[in-house]
Amino acid sequence: VQLQASGGGLVQAGGCLRLSCAAPGRTFSSYAMGWFRQAPGKEREFVAAISSGGSTYYAKSVKGRFTISRDNAKNTVSLQMNSLKPEDTAVYYCAAETTGTLPTTPGPYDYWGQGTQVTVSS
Repeated sequence: VQLQASGGGLVQAGGCLRLSCAAPGRTFSSYAMGWFRQAPGKEREFVAAISSGGSTYYAKSVKGRFTISRDNAKNTVSLQMNSLKPEDTAVYYCAAETTGTLPTTPGPYDYWGQGTQVTVSS
């Protein structure tokens, strides 16, 4: 499964961005989907996840600012990011997990997108 992430860019602190992840030609309605991010020199960290049924889970650092959602009819998952901070700067990756759980570590995820850069200036 090839996931395609898009929507990154440069934004000022306090601004917003919306990331999207698509799996063309593939139905992933039964998969859990997650977003991770990796800043230079740091490990990849969990951001948010959504189950096949729509349950969501967020990292404490983004809870209340980010919202993950999915549209199974369009095979897309989105991450709405509001009130962005410079520390949100990272490459953001979407991932799919086929057993339907909501893991918060990268290991259990089976498929990954190529990453999209998000840069928040102060």
